[in-house]
Amino acid sequence: MSNLHRIAEQAVTGAISRGLTVATAESLTAGMVAAVLADTPGASGMLQGGVVSYQNSVKADVLGVPAELLDAVGSVDGDVAKAMAEGARRVCGADIGVSTTGVAGPEPHGGKSVGTVFVGVATAEGTTSFGYVFEGNRADIRGQACAAALERLLEALSSEAYPA
Repeated sequence: MSNLHRIAEQAVTGAISRGLTVATAESLTAGMVAAVLADTPGASGMLQGGVVSYQNSVKADVLGVPAELLDAVGSVDGDVAKAMAEGARRVCGADIGVSTTGVAGPEPHGGKSVGTVFVGVATAEGTTSFGYVFEGNRADIRGQACAAALERLLEALSSEAYPA
């Protein structure tokens, strides 16, 4: 079992034990977070759905990320990650929304260097984002971003807002 699948298993178990549902909004990971969660037996008890929002038009039109924000800061930004997570939560009717946006490479994007990643987490208690700089090739960076999103989901599930 891979490290990603171990973290996903903990997240699935944690969400189910608390009666919570999760939705994803993914850019650079392109559905990887949702897929790893869905690989876990029992995921149907917590995974509401996911949106792959590779293009800004999907971020704006489906997830409700303000076009003005995307124009001002670009797609790789903590506030964009927050808006994506909130959009996933709303669109899928989930308790928790998790998002990923970043630059997997091989070239920088929008003035952001390769490896720059933001993960957003939206709950009833509020929304936060976390910034990272990962190293490696495209696959490495995407895998690290997926792991970071799953770890942040675990933290949200372990918070005092959601007692077991």
